[in-house]
Amino acid sequence: MTEAAKGVLAMIAASMVWGLSPLYYALLATVPPAEVLSHRTTWSVCVFVVLLLWQGRLREVPRAIDTGRKLLLVVAASAMISTNWFLFIFAVGAGRTVEASLGYYIFPLVAVLIGAAVLREPLARSQMVAVGLATIAVLILTVGLGAAPWISLTLATTFGLYGLLKRWVAAGPVVSVTTEVLVLAPLAVAYLIWFGSDVFRTDPVLALLLVLSGPMTAIPLVLFSYGVKRTTMATTGLLQYMNPTLQFAVAVLILNESPTVWHAIAFPLIWLALAIYSSHTLRASRIPRPPLT
Repeated sequence: MTEAAKGVLAMIAASMVWGLSPLYYALLATVPPAEVLSHRTTWSVCVFVVLLLWQGRLREVPRAIDTGRKLLLVVAASAMISTNWFLFIFAVGAGRTVEASLGYYIFPLVAVLIGAAVLREPLARSQMVAVGLATIAVLILTVGLGAAPWISLTLATTFGLYGLLKRWVAAGPVVSVTTEVLVLAPLAVAYLIWFGSDVFRTDPVLALLLVLSGPMTAIPLVLFSYGVKRTTMATTGLLQYMNPTLQFAVAVLILNESPTVWHAIAFPLIWLALAIYSSHTLRASRIPRPPLT
């Protein structure tokens, strides 16, 4: 099997874990989202530290935050990803997984806007059309539902800003995420001490699920890191649509969520926007680059 094929399989596996994760977090719906997030953060630290010890790379963690600028970037990235994690956990527990899946569908288009606004990346006409269709879809949901789909928009925006911040972080993905959860760990542990329930004494099955949220966070990230180094960015981007597609399917087919007529109008618009965006990405990836001189 070629390295590229291995990369694709790793990306598919990571996307499947993320896409099916609503089933896992639905089992934790009786636990407050902040407590689930605190457990996820705490046990993630353990997994990442053991992984870096095994790789002999733990010494890279202090170097990732050895200047004020590096530390500030890590803190900002931590704020974005923890907000994203919390909202996803909340959405699943509140029976709003469809809205969460919409957030991850529109994330690539939000990332395009962030790139244009912050990095001054030029927008192709097809990209502007895709963003326009997504905007119309959000407006339809806002008018139809009487409120903006704030979970979707916040998930897309926080993940987009997280990706922007990661561009400026020099450390690799596993090391950088380790520093992020380490920054969050004191808050997570403090929350569990002061506000956490006695689930470890009263419900060992639920306690085990909370502990396993650490590997649930770490394993797909490691798979993604492995895969992204062996596949093209176009392939990476297209495979990422597996995540919200599986989330949407799980929400409707297994968790028995019922999309409204407004969702039935908005989702096809989003899918059309993503088709246009993906077509542009694929065409751009096939343009030969001039040889280096």
